[in-house]
Amino acid sequence: MVDRSSRASFTSLLSNLVSEGGLKIDRDRAYGPHARHTLDIYRAGRETANGPLVLFYYGGGWKSGDRATYAFVGSALAANGVTTVVADYRLFPEVQYPAFCEDAALAYAWVSATVANGGRRPVIVMGHSAGAHIAALLALDPSYIAAAGAGLPQPAALIGLSGPYGFDPTTWPSTKDIFAPAPTADRIRPVALVSGAAPPTLLIHGADDTVVEPVAAHMLEAALAKAQVAVKKIIYPSIGHSGLIMTFAQPLRWRAPLLEDVLRFVRGVKGG
Repeated sequence: MVDRSSRASFTSLLSNLVSEGGLKIDRDRAYGPHARHTLDIYRAGRETANGPLVLFYYGGGWKSGDRATYAFVGSALAANGVTTVVADYRLFPEVQYPAFCEDAALAYAWVSATVANGGRRPVIVMGHSAGAHIAALLALDPSYIAAAGAGLPQPAALIGLSGPYGFDPTTWPSTKDIFAPAPTADRIRPVALVSGAAPPTLLIHGADDTVVEPVAAHMLEAALAKAQVAVKKIIYPSIGHSGLIMTFAQPLRWRAPLLEDVLRFVRGVKGG
């Protein structure tokens, strides 16, 4: 398995090498008081004024990551007319749960007020790996966003990429300290939080993912379907954990139709 530092170096390289034309990028916007309460906004010159926008949370095991590394995600979507925000959040060991979820909700509140025209544009939360877990918690447990601001609309949709939706992070050696403050395991397991109020969901996973196995997507899909929530699951053959998110970048799009599948889903969200 490729170590996390190698994956981060490669994704940084992609963001530095891959450029998309006709974009407006608004960098280093503060959404809160902490140094990591910062985000970048990727806009296209031909964006749909009232169309949905995407708020993306990257992965890194709740311990690492930065928004600049994932510029290729924001650029890919914005180049196709979808305003995309990539947000930083605080990480372990500086903080434990629920601080990173609170940060994600604070970023959501700022985006809803500032980029989404006071909530008039639908906001889709999307994440990869640990970021997909955070996005799913925000989409399935309304308390996070409610605590970030009164009267905020809930996410219009959820896109989860390679997310760990069913495991108990309070028992795994690599995550138990991160989630030690959680009141119960089910409070931090997206599959346990599903209700009929959940938003439409797109789940995408790689069949060869050994970091978060595809069963995670199967479990969340089943829970959403049981609650009669609109859900679509896609499993790409011969794609692993980090390989999936990297297929947003131009040189690797031949490996999987991730960009096309995400764009198709986003454009079908109300307001698109």
